[in-house]
Amino acid sequence: MFSDDFDGTDANPVQSIGDLKRWEFLDPKTWSWKNSEDAGGVIEITERGSEYKPPTRSPGHVALVKDLQVGNCEIRFRVRSTKDTGNHRDCCIFFGYQDASHFYYCHLGAKPDPHSGQIMIVKEAPRLALTKNEKLTPWDDQWHNVMVRRNIDTGLIEVFFDDMTTPHMSVTDKTFGAGRVGIGSFDDLNAFDGFTVSTF
Repeated sequence: MFSDDFDGTDANPVQSIGDLKRWEFLDPKTWSWKNSEDAGGVIEITERGSEYKPPTRSPGHVALVKDLQVGNCEIRFRVRSTKDTGNHRDCCIFFGYQDASHFYYCHLGAKPDPHSGQIMIVKEAPRLALTKNEKLTPWDDQWHNVMVRRNIDTGLIEVFFDDMTTPHMSVTDKTFGAGRVGIGSFDDLNAFDGFTVSTF
């Protein structure tokens, strides 16, 4: 359905975040594009603070694919945390996104608690954990592989981190149907590469 390695093409090479026409960055000032020695083109969150202020407490760094609504899907990408911020060092994956007050996201926080390291729902109120995950997310300074698999018929949401056979966390919820997808962070710094969305 969608794939972006952030390299562009020979005819239309990516040179800045503004060249990524299929993406909507809710605060473009905190994102940048660069040519990485070990990954080619990548997009990065460059500031922990954000001028984007969501209606209720939820992530401040959000990049959504434009003009794409998906239901049953697999979202895959590579991510590298670029700053160690301790227990809440994270990246976020957005799915079932209806609008700024209605969506799911997975918070891959380093140390889980009710606000970190969980699958979350935002529904006209501050984010709420749907899971009671207790697994640490083993962040370091290397690239990691992430996959979210969502089945809107059964409501099953599974999140994988490096191990693509055993879910890092999972939950069943049918609150939202098909919606937009994206990547980002609550308030941390990350680089992203190789983003793909497939449907089933």
